[in-house]
Amino acid sequence: MLSELKQELTSGWKGLLLVLGLALLSRFLHGFITQPVLSKSISEILIAVLLGLLVGNLFPLGQEFRAGAKFALNRLLRLGIILLGLRLSLQDVAATGLTALALVILCISAALALAWLAGRLFHVPPKLAALIGVGTAICGNTAIVATAPVLEADEEEMGFAVATITLFGLLAVIFYPLIGHFIGLSDRAFGLWAGTAVNDTSQVVAVGAIYSQLSLDVATIVKLTRNTLMAPLIILFGMVSTQSLNRQMSDSAARAAHINWKKLIPGFVLGFLALSLVRTLGVAAGFLPQSVSNPGALQTAAAFLKTADEISKFLILMALTGVGLNTNLASLRRLGLKPLLVGTLVAVSLALLSLGLILYSPLGS
Repeated sequence: MLSELKQELTSGWKGLLLVLGLALLSRFLHGFITQPVLSKSISEILIAVLLGLLVGNLFPLGQEFRAGAKFALNRLLRLGIILLGLRLSLQDVAATGLTALALVILCISAALALAWLAGRLFHVPPKLAALIGVGTAICGNTAIVATAPVLEADEEEMGFAVATITLFGLLAVIFYPLIGHFIGLSDRAFGLWAGTAVNDTSQVVAVGAIYSQLSLDVATIVKLTRNTLMAPLIILFGMVSTQSLNRQMSDSAARAAHINWKKLIPGFVLGFLALSLVRTLGVAAGFLPQSVSNPGALQTAAAFLKTADEISKFLILMALTGVGLNTNLASLRRLGLKPLLVGTLVAVSLALLSLGLILYSPLGS
């Protein structure tokens, strides 16, 4: 593990410096926005993603820069999410996660069913439609990569699915916060919406952070709830798919599925829960304050929590700068029309269903 990290840092340090510079620039530019409404709508996160997109697509970045951006996206984002656990007690996590569980299950089921129907309607290959459905419903690109060996999907199908999910996640980062402010969603309601309707973890974090800190907390918990459902759902999906094709998986596919099964609950989810446990036990024992910004007793512990919170925010800012840098708009333009139509139908339907349930049913209360 340490040797792998060292190798990634050695090959990508130039890219990490670029990510750091753009993240600092986005925070600097955000400081010039003085109007409260604009400051809330145009956050430093949105500026960072747009700056990353601009630099990554206008300039011919070498492999060392791409490697650094990928390191920020993969490693720094997960570390930032783990540190978010110190903001929330296990009671907070359980209350939000269990409340949203029915909403998450319903939205996942609807997205998978819609992907299957849209695939048949637009004559998209079943494996590609399944990958788009899994990516939209569960965990974005991670779910696609984990499911592809189970379905024995080829690289082209996986590439089309990843491009579709990336496109709609990018649109969500830009437009969801604007829609939320326009219709007057509360911070909690928006966090529920982002956590259930946005695809990849990085995109969920970006959308939630753009809206508010509370939205980020809620969206992260809901998204991690979706992540924990990835393992049983993908295995079930593979079994149903295999049975419907009336054949057994090849030995290589079975081995791949077994390997992915062990890795389907990401380590950063466990790290997040571990630090939430630390927060819970610390508060119960009187070593940690109830609030991150508690100005009263336990000032040293409060200062530690505040520092960890600021580090988490900046790590997430750097990671989402990497999202922009690693998004190749030229590759998105090569996306076929039929997969785009399937992705559009599923993404829009999921967004409307999730929003409707949050606004007009007990599931969103």
